[in-house]
Amino acid sequence: MQIPDLNLLVALNVLLEEGSVVGAARRMNLSAPAMSRTLTRIREALNDPILVRSGRGLVPTPRALELQEQVRGVVELAHGVFTQSQHSDLSQLERTFSIRANDVFFGVYGSALREQMAKEMPKATLRVVPEGFTDDEALSEGRIDLAISANNTFSSDIKVQQLFTCPFVGLAREDHPIFDQSITAQRFVGYDHISVSRRGHARGPIDTKLAELGLERRVSFTTPTFYSAIFALADADMILPLMPQLLLKTLEPMGLKLRAFELPIALQAVNIIQAWHPRMDNDPAHRWLRRTLKTFCDTAAL
Repeated sequence: MQIPDLNLLVALNVLLEEGSVVGAARRMNLSAPAMSRTLTRIREALNDPILVRSGRGLVPTPRALELQEQVRGVVELAHGVFTQSQHSDLSQLERTFSIRANDVFFGVYGSALREQMAKEMPKATLRVVPEGFTDDEALSEGRIDLAISANNTFSSDIKVQQLFTCPFVGLAREDHPIFDQSITAQRFVGYDHISVSRRGHARGPIDTKLAELGLERRVSFTTPTFYSAIFALADADMILPLMPQLLLKTLEPMGLKLRAFELPIALQAVNIIQAWHPRMDNDPAHRWLRRTLKTFCDTAAL
């Protein structure tokens, strides 16, 4: 009986997590052509394309999705054989995890993460660090454990994994006059806008798109967080033009009478990633944290 190459399982696990040959190659310290050849071998072994082209990226086939959890479990089990002495009892671990992320991510996933930590690491604590744009060495120097961001501008030694893709919608109070007629680009710029920017910027990609149509908007309020923008909408004629769609699910429990609408201009969705320093790769607690967040994001996308 021919013994299968178990290295292909490791490569398959990384490819499914990254959804990218280039990203998988980076994590496995291989060249992109070498990773592409490995994908070809996996396809031949499983008799399935595994990852297929969709737009500018790759998406898993139904067969790949069916295998993903099984493959991940096998790889982690094998990894445990070689790192058994490193494993600690997570239920007794006293540790603070510092995660740098914005209010959107923790608004959607924070509660689930805290609940899961209470079950599996009850003595651990969670510290949310505000997004910063002048602290690029925080991961390398160990001042934060994980960075969750839409900007993949990390140095080459930092490991990165895509969590999800986030499109945008517009948001206004439910009885806003913008809903009285079809929402065109012209009517869209007829109302004051809210800009959300941690740097305090009032302008961005949306203004470039509007300029191409010969239009300009008025930004009358700029705030660093989406939740402060959301509360500002409740009794105002302003609109929030760039609302992350995944944040909508958090609005109903607040009882706010707000309504989302499709943007009249085409804006590209953003890719949200988690990033960490390679020294954390084999740390059981850090692995639990990364895997848990990835699972939450994958489940929400179904």
